[in-house]
Order: sequence, then C-alpha cells, then structure tokens
Amino acid sequence: MQPVQQESCQTGRKVAGVFLTTSPDETYELGRGLGLRLATGDVVALIGELGSGKTCLIQGLCAGLEVEDDVTSPTFVLINQYQGRTTVYHFDLYRIDDAGALLDLGYDDYLYGGEGVCLIEWADKFPDFLPASCIELRIEILGDEQRVITAMRV
Repeated sequence: MQPVQQESCQTGRKVAGVFLTTSPDETYELGRGLGLRLATGDVVALIGELGSGKTCLIQGLCAGLEVEDDVTSPTFVLINQYQGRTTVYHFDLYRIDDAGALLDLGYDDYLYGGEGVCLIEWADKFPDFLPASCIELRIEILGDEQRVITAMRV
C-alpha cells in the first residue's frame, strides 16, 4: 500500500494521506502503522459504509497501540475497552439513533477526558460530538478487497 496523493481539502481540513489497500492484510497493516503514531488523548473517527473495513482498520490501529486482546466490533455492547501502551476505547455507533443515548454512555467523557485513545466506528452519525482535533479515516470501497483510505486531521 502506498499514498495515492497528498493535498489540502477544500473544507480547510488537512489531508494527511490517501492510501490504496488491495487486501484486508494491507488495510490492517496501514492501521498498525497509523496506530504506532497515536497517543493518549487522540480521537479517531472512522467513516465508511457497512463492510468497508472499519473493524479491520481498527484491529490494525490497536496492534500499533500494542493491544494484545482480540479486537472485535462492539456492535451490540457499543463500547469495548482494551489496554495497550495506553487505554483504547472502541466505540461502534451503528445502533445508536439519538444523541441522548450517546450521552448516556458517557461518550463525551471518553472523548474529552484525555485518558486514552478513542476509536469510533460510524462517527459520521454524530459529527457534532467529535472534538475539533480528531483524526478522520474515511474508507471507500473500490472493489471486493480494494479500499481507498483518506486520513485527515480535522
């Protein structure tokens, strides 16, 4: 996998890189490389349609954060917590339909508490709750296993 392009986004957000992956292994490895650069207080918003590889990318991010547990999508429990070189909070907002339910989870405490790294699947469902400094990873499906992953600092 290699960067496809690097440029500034029209919305004023900085594009850190656009990457093409051709397999789940490459998507995982891209995540691992990005995870090596994450630090306590970082919030990563993952955006992509169902089956785009968000969980695969998060598994790689967690590997880069030195998480040794099995990383699975918290679709029904809504949040998983892992310990690596920092605490990792893995959210899946797919089944949450209103902001009240999100706040009942203590979502804002995790995001703004700065005590770990937050990884958020389906982050685009509640964009107003994301911190101004979050990292956005947007995944687009090109084919069965091909993905374009755009990394932006919001």
